[in-house]
Amino acid sequence: MNRNQINLLFLSLLILAGCSSTKKKKDIKIKSPNVIFIAIDDLRSELGCYGNEVIQTLNLDKLASSGTAFTNHFVQVPTCGASRFSLLTGRRPSKMTHLQNDAIEKEISDLPESETPESFVHHLRRNGYYTVGIGKISHSSDGLLYGYDDSVSTKRELPHSWDERPFDAGKWETGWNAMFAYADGENRQSMKKQVKPYEAGEVDDDGYPDGLTTNLALIKLRELKDQTKPFFLGVGYFKPHLPFNAPKKYWDLYERDSIPISSNPNIPKNINKKMSLHQSGEFNNNYHLGDEKPSLENPVSDEYARKLNHAYYAAVSYIDAQVGILIEEVNKLGLAQNTIIVVWGDHGWHLGDQRVWGKHTLFENALRSTLIINVPGTKHATNSNSKIVETVDIYPTLMELCGVAPPNDLDGESLVDLISDVNANHENLAYSYWLNGMGLTLRTEKYRLTKFINDEDPIFELYDHEKDPMETINISADYPKIIEELLPLLEKGYDGF
Repeated sequence: MNRNQINLLFLSLLILAGCSSTKKKKDIKIKSPNVIFIAIDDLRSELGCYGNEVIQTLNLDKLASSGTAFTNHFVQVPTCGASRFSLLTGRRPSKMTHLQNDAIEKEISDLPESETPESFVHHLRRNGYYTVGIGKISHSSDGLLYGYDDSVSTKRELPHSWDERPFDAGKWETGWNAMFAYADGENRQSMKKQVKPYEAGEVDDDGYPDGLTTNLALIKLRELKDQTKPFFLGVGYFKPHLPFNAPKKYWDLYERDSIPISSNPNIPKNINKKMSLHQSGEFNNNYHLGDEKPSLENPVSDEYARKLNHAYYAAVSYIDAQVGILIEEVNKLGLAQNTIIVVWGDHGWHLGDQRVWGKHTLFENALRSTLIINVPGTKHATNSNSKIVETVDIYPTLMELCGVAPPNDLDGESLVDLISDVNANHENLAYSYWLNGMGLTLRTEKYRLTKFINDEDPIFELYDHEKDPMETINISADYPKIIEELLPLLEKGYDGF
């Protein structure tokens, strides 16, 4: 065999090897990841993985230990429906409707598919995902539009997003009844608000609606396992939203004397109370049999504050147990290696902080909430990331993780780089908005600047988070230059309503 023949033979072998390699690559199927998105109502960052040494949240802590807990995650609006609108659309509020609980209904439900802001669930569905939603993911618990006291309708809240939208209301019969359920089958509406804001029910986990939601999610997981498409499963839990009801066994996890009360129970100095705070209306107006009635003028006793915090902790531990059951099933079904799990709280909640019991303020307590992202097979740079992130960042993050091109009109930025690199570039700003005083607020690493704009002369609040992390003193009058520096950034997040 001469040199030319040898070269020809060698070249042929290379070609054959290349063909074989190409064919092998074609045989490798990169499966798109499944997504389980867990929405938890009124869940402030009150978990073990966020530094609370008393509360028992073993399952959420474990999830964070192999993922990333964002310790400075801020929502756009401190109320359920509006916060979920920003979550689903990836957009900051741009008109008054976006600050209200019926934002999704007005902006999506009644409009043709081509004219609505596209939810990330809708976008995933259009891009090959099978989508199932159980419980309170949007504002409606069962995905249907009707009032608290109305009969169930057939009108869908997100008509373009879901392949399936099941819900088990159990003995409470409707989604809204289940939202405010007591263990005996009654609810806030049926009892004409003559109820306490807490209950230790002598029942098992499925003696309250969130346990039924878990049971239904397990059934759906077993079905989805055999889907040819990747799936998105949304699971929305009610607790720890008022009423703070949970099976007694979760109350029994705690000695009440060990339960802390707010270390910041006083009204901040130098603020306009009418603009900045409220009289705990949701708490007082809907739960008439509470032991005491909190107000800005008359705070509740330490004893009652500890009882309410005990109830909140019990409700959180109850939901933690549900998350644990869900994750255990994911592992049993062999889905763990290809399933992203996200846990999101729709806003925070004042537990007596600044003398408020509720959400609906532009303080840290109402705006900061839980965000945990667990991506299997990814080396998480840290289990606790302190970068400032926003709810609107979740949409582009999910799209990048799922390999789906995002829409062009999103306001957030993907957090994927932050998951693997704690020093990755990130804007490190968060914008939030509320109806009181037509307020908007900017959170930076060092400051929170809030502007109330319903008067001719705007009212400012400025808090130094390095010196005053609990936001106890408004220093705006003493530092006009800092306001001047931050104001262009603040107004960048406001197009006018």
